[in-house]
Amino acid sequence: MLTRMLAVFNARNREFWRDRSSLSWNLAFPFLLVFGFYFIFGQGMPMFKVGVISDQDAYITKPRFMSLNHVQFVPYEDLDVAVQRVRRHQIDLLMDLDERRYWVNEESRNGYMAERLLVSEDPDFQRRLVRGEPIRYVDWVLPGIIGMNIMFSSLFGVGYAIVRYRKNGVLKRLKATPLSAFEFVGAQILSRLLMVLVIAAILFFGSHWALATLMLGSYGPLVLTILLGALAMISLGLAVASRTRSEELTGGLLNMATWPMMGLSEVWFSLEGAPESVHRISDLLPLTHLVSAAREITTEGATLLEVSDHLLTLAGMSAVFLLIAAALFNWDSDHR
Repeated sequence: MLTRMLAVFNARNREFWRDRSSLSWNLAFPFLLVFGFYFIFGQGMPMFKVGVISDQDAYITKPRFMSLNHVQFVPYEDLDVAVQRVRRHQIDLLMDLDERRYWVNEESRNGYMAERLLVSEDPDFQRRLVRGEPIRYVDWVLPGIIGMNIMFSSLFGVGYAIVRYRKNGVLKRLKATPLSAFEFVGAQILSRLLMVLVIAAILFFGSHWALATLMLGSYGPLVLTILLGALAMISLGLAVASRTRSEELTGGLLNMATWPMMGLSEVWFSLEGAPESVHRISDLLPLTHLVSAAREITTEGATLLEVSDHLLTLAGMSAVFLLIAAALFNWDSDHR
């Protein structure tokens, strides 16, 4: 028995080491994550987050408060949006450098401390008071968790399954039947969309019932957002699994897609104040638009029109991924 076990053990090790693409990715990917997160979050988390409204010229003579350490300053162009952030405790303070005024929410503990620092450094700023209940972290993070669940269910549930079918010869047998590639792929997409919608509904309504999570918008736009987001993820999974039969390589490619989205799509934390290059990369990820649209609907009461840019982006990504999958799809295996 030991001899047979060692034979299988050695064979599996040789198979892994000979799969150069999978081996290279397993070595390189963790380093990419470490260096990527160091670049984004290497300076540590600030104690206070302060919004700034101003023309660019005003930064030449910035207040002394802006020279303090451990305070993150986030520029805003829209005053109403920035004030709403203060009202919801998403930023601790808002400064208008041109008018020498600031907004603070007295119900915010961090806002109170940030205001004391500002007044001590720049007493000439005029106070504006706003009121509003905070968005709890559970309210903010719930759309991210739903989006993350959709991502994993769609990418691995479709992409990994198709690779397994191809490797086991199931697709080759299906090719001999009257079933067309369009019918096979269409059935996979519809099945996964139904499953994703049911699971998302259970998670959303279960959280709403148990934790009284926010739902300020309408359910119609939220359902449409979930469907388009899931379609984009499924299409990406199909594109990844369109030709390969290596489960190890497919797993590496799917991880390459999922981990950047986990870190850069605001699933767990906001990217406000991150470098502009990080925001540009984030905008290229389908999970970013899924989570952003769902979060705007649930926590800000956004309408279908107000999230239409995210939905159009998801629809466009789905079309591109499906075209790639259709062009590369193979019933058999690699290079056949």
